[in-house]
Parts: sequence; structure tokens; C-alpha cells
Amino acid sequence: MRELGINCVRVFLSYGSFYRTPGVLDGEGLAKLDQLLEIAEQNGIYVHPTGPDHWEGTPRWARADRIADEKALAALESFWRLFAARYRGRHAIFAYDLRNEPKVSWDDPVMRRRWNAWLRQRYGSVSGLARAWGVPLRDVHWTREPPPEAKDAPGDRRLLDYQRFREDVADEWTRRQVAAIKAADPEALVTVGLIQWSVPLRLPRVQAYSGFRPERQAKLLDFLEIHFFPFERGFYEYRSAQGEERNLRYLERVVREVARPGKPVVLAEFGWYGGGQPTIDAGRHPAASEEQQARWGRRVIETTRGLVAGWLHWGLYDDPEATDVSQLTGLLAADGRTKAWGSQFAELARGLQKEEPSVRELAPQAPLDWDLRITRTDTEGGDLR
Repeated sequence: MRELGINCVRVFLSYGSFYRTPGVLDGEGLAKLDQLLEIAEQNGIYVHPTGPDHWEGTPRWARADRIADEKALAALESFWRLFAARYRGRHAIFAYDLRNEPKVSWDDPVMRRRWNAWLRQRYGSVSGLARAWGVPLRDVHWTREPPPEAKDAPGDRRLLDYQRFREDVADEWTRRQVAAIKAADPEALVTVGLIQWSVPLRLPRVQAYSGFRPERQAKLLDFLEIHFFPFERGFYEYRSAQGEERNLRYLERVVREVARPGKPVVLAEFGWYGGGQPTIDAGRHPAASEEQQARWGRRVIETTRGLVAGWLHWGLYDDPEATDVSQLTGLLAADGRTKAWGSQFAELARGLQKEEPSVRELAPQAPLDWDLRITRTDTEGGDLR
């Protein structure tokens, strides 16, 4: 990594290695992380830990709605208080990422209970709710209102309320974990690695919207992170210059929306495949050369330069056993050979580290009609300019 010009590496704090029992950190996992931090410090590289997730299996106690369930959230608060206290003042740690690409669920028993409590608090009475939704009293199921159907309903007040409720659930999840970390280490930086569906420009389904609205999350976090992969009009396959430009416009608009609240932004996952043909999706995607991968990666950095404060590439090595595009997204091949993109990345990294940070001035752009975007599917239409 040092030879490639990398100065920060993101790592996962899985349940299996760090937190199998609520309220107890795993000593073996901590010892390994201590060793990793020492190696990183020796090589001038920051470490960016990402909060507990399922990569090594989910313990029984965590097999719940890990965003909305009170017991799960309380366990996460306990984790962060212990973890942040242990590593307080450890300067090799760049920042804490609460979780990789969190998303508020759509319908489960916990969400139903919380949805009805949210409605009672917001509207106070069945008549108030009926008036707000513009429906007869008989169509309101007070205290047992189900979530709306997860389908397009542009401007529908019921669906819009549900999406706002999901945003409230996301805000509480973030707020409480940030408070736990800051109580243990007031100097620690905290963020969340948002999936690109957190900006509803190209929602494949209305329930794909994560509920983690950047404008709201920015008030709770020290900086924002967004992940982006080229899915404008489907899986990008390097077939045309037009497809490349569409995806780059999509990328820029997503980043601009995340940056709109004024907090620094890190493009915390990006990249695409090259150097072979992926076997995912029954092998239907065409092979791509290393040079095509390198061009895409370079253009991502060029497109977001001056808009973001840094870039975290996904990932370091190709992973042939992966069940997604990670099979061929590495800077290095699975055998450790530096790919064409790895060489270009190293050149870009060294150049960027010598430059003074800059902010690119952009022409003013009207904000998204958020209420409309989170109540309709939009994978084809619309203007990304």
C-alpha cells in the first residue's frame, strides 16, 4: 500500500472477531487490530475502522433489525463506548465509520411498532391523520397502520410520511452511536459509509432509498462518506462513450448532493472491474481490459476532484471468490501483480498528495425535489446534468 501511494486503509470490525457477546470486546480481535495499527503507523498509513457487521456471521443476539431494534442499537452503543475508550488518542485511527452502507428496513414487526408510534406523535388523533392524508376516517387503521406498499406513488402523502419516518429512524441510529463514541473520545472523528441510493437520483425501487439523507446526517457527523459504482441504466459494461459520460454525470450529481450541506465529503468506495470477465450474474457481463478499468478509475477521480476531500478505492486485491464485481476491482491482481489501474492510481496518489487542497467552483444547481424522488422509481428518465 505504501508503494502505491495509499495513506489510508478501511477495515471492517466484524461481529465474529470483535463483538460476539454484547458488552464484551473480543481480546483476540483487539490484539490483531493492535498489530495492524502498529504496522500501519510504521508505514505512514491511517486506519479507518468500519463498525460491526455480518462478514464472519451474525451472532444470535444481533439477528434482529439492526437499525430499528432497541436492543441491537443499545448493544452498538456499548460496543462503541468500549472500543473508542480503548483506542482514545490513537492517532493512526483516521475516523470511525459506523457501518458499511446502512439501510433502514421497510417492513418488519419493529418497524411497524415504531411507525405507528411515529404517526401518533406526529398527528395526535385518527382525524388528524385522515386529514393529512386526505382519506376517509374508515381508511385509517389507527395504532395498527401497516407500512405503505413499496411501489411508485409520486407525491403520495402516506408514502412520503413513511420515507420521512425512515429518515427519523436513521437519524436516531446515527445520533446515539456518535454520542457513545464522543463520550469515550471527544476528539474522534465519526462518519457513515452511505450507499449511493442515499441520494435518490436513480432508485431501482422506492424501498431502495436508504433513509440516510445526507442533509440530515451531516448535522450529526464530522464529515460525510458516499459509495458509488456505475449503475446508471444498469451494470456499466464499457460499451460506449455515452454510457461512460452518463455514469460520470450521475456520479457528479450524487457527490454534489452529498456535499450540499457543507461538510467535507470522502468518496469512500469506488472502482470497477477490469482484467477479465466476471462470473457473477451467470457470466453475462463482457470481459473488460485492465486499461478500461484504469480509464474509469482515473475519470472518477478527475470528475470528483475539488468536490471531495479524498478517495478510498474498493479494493486492494482482486477477489475471485467474491459474489459481486469485487472479483476484478483490485489495484492488484489476486497473485499480487500490480494492474494497470494500480500503476495509474499510484501516480495519481503521489501527485495529489503534493498539491494543496482545493475546492472546485461549480455553477449553481437546483436541489433535488427530494419528496418527489423518494416516492417514485426513476431508473431511466430525468436530467442528470
